[in-house]
Amino acid sequence: MRCVSSDGDAPSRARRLGALARSAIAIAVGVAALGGDGARAPADPSGPSIGAYRVHVPLEPAARVRLRAASWLGGTYTASTGETVRVLVSEDYPDTQAVGQRWADFLASLVHGSELALVTVYVLTPEEMLSFCGPYALGCYGGNELAFMGEVADGVTPEEVARHEYGHHIAANRLNPPWLAVAWGPKRWASAADVCARAQRAEVFPGDEDAHYVLNPGEGFAEVYRVLNELKTGAPSFAWPLVDASFAPGSAELHAAEQDVVAPWLGPVARSYRARFTQRGNKVWRISVSTPLDGSLAVSLKLPRGALHELDVLAPGGRILARGLWSGRAEKRATATVCGERTLVLRVTRKGPEGSFTVRVTQD
Repeated sequence: MRCVSSDGDAPSRARRLGALARSAIAIAVGVAALGGDGARAPADPSGPSIGAYRVHVPLEPAARVRLRAASWLGGTYTASTGETVRVLVSEDYPDTQAVGQRWADFLASLVHGSELALVTVYVLTPEEMLSFCGPYALGCYGGNELAFMGEVADGVTPEEVARHEYGHHIAANRLNPPWLAVAWGPKRWASAADVCARAQRAEVFPGDEDAHYVLNPGEGFAEVYRVLNELKTGAPSFAWPLVDASFAPGSAELHAAEQDVVAPWLGPVARSYRARFTQRGNKVWRISVSTPLDGSLAVSLKLPRGALHELDVLAPGGRILARGLWSGRAEKRATATVCGERTLVLRVTRKGPEGSFTVRVTQD
């Protein structure tokens, strides 16, 4: 669902889902179609263009200040899971306490982590949605604040909108260095969906909430998160009306997205290798390194005294991704971006005296 966002450096987003929402690129994917091979569903060429969707006014800081300053009912609720969720409800809805409790329970029922405690949820009327999120918006998200309408609009249920917008909240509170997860998707899903390599080929456009909205992986992840939760409720199939069919998830993408939620990437992982050049031994040392996730790779080589060994990071096929540069008298360092390669080769070439050396690899 197109929304409006203001996540600091994260792109602003406004989302429209009008009368075409249910017919545009309608892809119904049965659970059986997910299969075990993670194959994606093909696009329906007969579907009308989704390019009719437009991005409107971003939720600027001033608008967020107005949202907070407005009069709301509700507050902090204890959900059925025992967790607390802050839900603020429009005064125009009847029985606001019951509405707030229902949505607290709903949000706590989604696949989530500790980010649930950070979100403030607003349940708005259509008129309030227009005022705070802009025209053609069914939901908006920014800065740990999430808003949606408490009623069906254009055939879209508020539950669908809430799931999608909470997907943006997940991404805004996850890491995917060197990229912003809110634009590229969290690390595991973005790797499974091949976002980096596709972005290099100009097939997807991270953070583009305008001309390339349907090819924005940030929106793709939010939709995958929606689908993940719908399938967990027992839904036999899911619709895929909002973003490009290439983001429609198979089992691998669904699993990766769930892992991003329940076991988020927390930071660099390092390992070290110790080896030795001898007088009569090989002059080249190689080791294959598994790189299951896209991201940053840093390699350091600690040299024996007087050595001038060369350090290279090689892609499959032997292409040099990075070469070590001096970083002190006895150390060389190389950095590279892992972008679709699932195995890299580290190569040290002897130049100078024999002796032991240490290679340290850090992935983030």
